[in-house]
Amino acid sequence: MNRIAQAFEANRPFIGFITGGDPSVAKTEEFILEMIAGGADIIEIGIPFSDPIAEGPVIQEANLRALGNGANVDKLFDMVASLRLKTQTPLLFMTYLNPVFRYGYERFFTRCRDCGLDGIIIPDLPYEERQEVEEAASRYGITLISMVAPTSKDRIKQIVEQAQGFIYTVSSMGVTGVRSNLDGSIGELVESIKKETQVPVAVGFGISNPQHARAVAAFADGVIVGSALVNIAAIHGEKAGPLLRQYVQEMKAAMAEA
Repeated sequence: MNRIAQAFEANRPFIGFITGGDPSVAKTEEFILEMIAGGADIIEIGIPFSDPIAEGPVIQEANLRALGNGANVDKLFDMVASLRLKTQTPLLFMTYLNPVFRYGYERFFTRCRDCGLDGIIIPDLPYEERQEVEEAASRYGITLISMVAPTSKDRIKQIVEQAQGFIYTVSSMGVTGVRSNLDGSIGELVESIKKETQVPVAVGFGISNPQHARAVAAFADGVIVGSALVNIAAIHGEKAGPLLRQYVQEMKAAMAEA
């Protein structure tokens, strides 16, 4: 059983996202360890990219800051290798296809394996074009996470048929970002997915406060939070670590109440 499966076997995981390199790669490593200390069960690390089409303003700006500070794929591979010496928490990259393609699939996934990465999420990878990436990832033991959005309802069975690790379920249309209210139909979407697969279903996009976490944890197998964490890092900069830990603790406590 790999680390991702173990996380879902142990409990209903909190999955936290942070942009790699904002405000620095060293601080990103510190922030991740603080999130893990707060109870984060899986960590998604965003590879900064100049055209993050699925992201709202908070993560877009974090990408630009990270790129401006010199963050790149090689530095993030080194950071993951350093983290793996300190934690067995599952670590995932979240990235767009272009950085992976330009790096070269074989070279990219070789480095993923060698640094101890567990999985990857590629939001702009169409299902119909995923075979080449999936084959390369699987050769090196890297889990390619499938995504299902509200617009995917007619293709759920097809998308989840080969799903591994967990299914990243997008809670609403549009880009990432903090929302005051979640789409009320997300529970129905999760139910539809669960009818087609035994792979765990985690929900992300827009979840930002304990009320959201409690509500989603009542029907999903995992809760994913990104923009709210990135926003804490943006506001507090190098001093964000303890606040990230506290935020994760509060969200985990809310999930336990579901």
